[in-house]
Amino acid sequence: MRLVWIWAAVIFVLDQVSKIWVVHVLDLATRLNIDVFPPYLNFRMAWNYGINFGLLAGEAAATRWILISVAVGIVLFVLVWMRRDPPGRPGLISAGLLIGGALGNVVDRLVYGAVADFLNMSCCGINNPFAFNVADIAIFAGALGLVLFPGGKKGS
Repeated sequence: MRLVWIWAAVIFVLDQVSKIWVVHVLDLATRLNIDVFPPYLNFRMAWNYGINFGLLAGEAAATRWILISVAVGIVLFVLVWMRRDPPGRPGLISAGLLIGGALGNVVDRLVYGAVADFLNMSCCGINNPFAFNVADIAIFAGALGLVLFPGGKKGS
């Protein structure tokens, strides 16, 4: 479990520091667009009130608290899973990625009322209109890792 907490803390801090730096220090919240290495990497401010790609993006307070509750529920589920049936090292790291990312987005919802998304990447003639953040990357990688390295009984 120590490995889970270490990776969760690393991702959480990386996510929050990146958001503070880009949204506030670089003032993306006001500027809205910063071309970093176009078209491959740009900063595009997007306040996500829903889940991935803006699904369930009602700005109602109830939606905000439901999404916070779901994220906390997922974190608790993964923690119980890791305690009851701990996977190997890749699975524990994956759990940490997912937990750190989920908690990073929960903090955004608590502080801003929405998740601060700012990374935008396009390539090869495909113009990606969506933005995401470090937490989103970690959640995706962590969920994929838990599918690939779910644990199970030792000795097989």
